Amino acid sequence: MRTNTFQFIDEEQVRIHVYHWMPEDTVEVRGVVQIAHGMTETAIRYERFAEELTAVGYIVYANDHRGHGLTAATEQDLGYVGEDGFTWMVRNMAQLTKMIREQNGDIPLFLFAHSMGSFLAQQYITEHASLIDGVILCGSNGPRGPELLAGVGVTKLIASVKGSRHRSTFIDKMAFGSFNRKFKPARTQVDWLSRDLEEVDKYVADPYCGFLSTVGFYRDFFKLLRNIHRPEVMNRIPKQLPVLLIAGDEDPVGNYGKGVRKLADLYGQLGLEQVECKLYAGARHELLNETNRDEITADCLTWLTKQTKQAYKLVNK
Repeated sequence: MRTNTFQFIDEEQVRIHVYHWMPEDTVEVRGVVQIAHGMTETAIRYERFAEELTAVGYIVYANDHRGHGLTAATEQDLGYVGEDGFTWMVRNMAQLTKMIREQNGDIPLFLFAHSMGSFLAQQYITEHASLIDGVILCGSNGPRGPELLAGVGVTKLIASVKGSRHRSTFIDKMAFGSFNRKFKPARTQVDWLSRDLEEVDKYVADPYCGFLSTVGFYRDFFKLLRNIHRPEVMNRIPKQLPVLLIAGDEDPVGNYGKGVRKLADLYGQLGLEQVECKLYAGARHELLNETNRDEITADCLTWLTKQTKQAYKLVNK
């Protein structure tokens, strides 16, 4: 695998850092996978997945979102995404997709999106689905209850009093405080991420992971979550877009599989023609860092291979 990095500047003059992994010259290129990483992590954590993808001919791009990784200008900027930051993160993803198209032409292009990235992707496919040939939503969830409205209200209030850059442990506990309950006695505060203890320890030790995000971040995140499942928004998703949902049935983000199934059913009710959903028994939130990650990666590659063949057939009609 060949590795490169580059940066692009968005319309707000924010410099977005991108990892670019390419197959060796001896490997025939089949397509492209763009990765959208999750909350309080960084795109470099997907390098192992990129190795598997490039080995079978996929070029891989993954940007650090605003407030994350090397896109954050300083340590103080981790968890701060600016005003209306989640709208800008979706725009940044689309800007990168357009750059990928310019660099690689019309070869099949897929979006792999995990956790927070999957919620950004749910918005992305209502606006920019014509740019891609399919999407994998990993560790996601469907519509939320009234607690989401409460979250929007509380974060708006705190931000109005203390500013968008204020960091609140109360809000963080409100969002994640229950996630470890099922895994007592807990070894760390993030046992819910994976059964692989080494991977959990890597996350805990990484300064680019697990940081406390700002109130403005949570406010905009809650607003995104409130918006993406509105019927008038979801109806903008093209019916022909292939969607694969994958999650662990022990993942609290997806309500232990129930929310993921609900989202898959909702897509089906909306008339999406190619929706697949797979839950992995015993797996927690970070599927690509789980003990059965080889199985999960193989399933992703199988789906990508099928959709790549389909995309080429459509192009050559």
